[in-house]
Amino acid sequence: MGRAGGSPVSYTHLDVYKRQSLLDVPQKYVEFRLASEDISTVRFGVSPGHEIVHAVRTLVRPQEQPLQWGWLRAVRADVPRDSLELLRLVVGETGYAPDLFTSAPSWDLTPADEIERLRQAPLEPISVDLRKRAIRSAGVARAALERMAADPARIRAMIVRHVEAFWEVALAPYWPQVERMLHADIGSRVRRMTADGLAGMAADLGEAVEWSADTGFDTVRVRMERHEETVDCQGRGLVLVPSFFGRHCAVLTEPPAQPTLFYPALGVSEVWHRADAADALAGLLGESRAAVLVALGTPLSTTESAEEAGIAASTASHHLDALRAAGLIASRRAGRRVLHARTPLGDALVHRA
Repeated sequence: MGRAGGSPVSYTHLDVYKRQSLLDVPQKYVEFRLASEDISTVRFGVSPGHEIVHAVRTLVRPQEQPLQWGWLRAVRADVPRDSLELLRLVVGETGYAPDLFTSAPSWDLTPADEIERLRQAPLEPISVDLRKRAIRSAGVARAALERMAADPARIRAMIVRHVEAFWEVALAPYWPQVERMLHADIGSRVRRMTADGLAGMAADLGEAVEWSADTGFDTVRVRMERHEETVDCQGRGLVLVPSFFGRHCAVLTEPPAQPTLFYPALGVSEVWHRADAADALAGLLGESRAAVLVALGTPLSTTESAEEAGIAASTASHHLDALRAAGLIASRRAGRRVLHARTPLGDALVHRA
């Protein structure tokens, strides 16, 4: 068999053996069963905690994340070593990650909210999470995790301190770009869901995800490496969470958390960290017009648009006219003011920049 647009693919005997071995391993699945009341409560969220987990894993196993090598080069020397080592121990390099970091994704969850939630996290579940990690570890790491599980109050404070230090260097400078791309993924999928329904939208959540309809309920099947479970969502719905740093689908199934599916976000490329949207768009639209378009993620008046872009109101008005004519923004009257906001086309342009 040939590769499209290239030379034929050749496999060594070892390649064939490995591929056959994978086929011989029985597949494991987590199944989310969604009744009609669950379908109506499917929603999207973002999870700064999930990004922390996978940013740590990216630093520890960079060979698995070539799209993040530019970010790695930018932050690696400055990440506090003690913070990275503590978080590496707590979250692990692969597989299970403590629910402590990922239990409450929502559309408007901020990093500050996430860290405060960590600070207030109940102690007993922390011990449970750390014991789960200990079971999956060996030697010195296992002993350390078992000691940590026995003193959750001290460890909770330690985790928060090191998360704050790690976040400040590794993620805070890039979070606006990451958050824009996560919201762009969600916007794209909401539009797809409107046109093609839930099953159509879910078709490209990832190759590990299948969505099928059966009598009385829909089923979301997520192929897993080790874990298998059937989850009756029982009216709690399902939270779909795009992940910027996570390469594979992951699930959250244990109450009190809402059933959650994490999936790789669209649009992540090897150059994402180099420039923000305004910089990327400036060459296309001009610096001032790009700044106005980027500012209009929420409705603003002409005066407010000018202030956000750092230009005169008359100049902003000219740019708003041009952006409106191009279909990138829409304007509506709200009382005595006219408010401007990006259209879906404008959103797409900003979030792809």
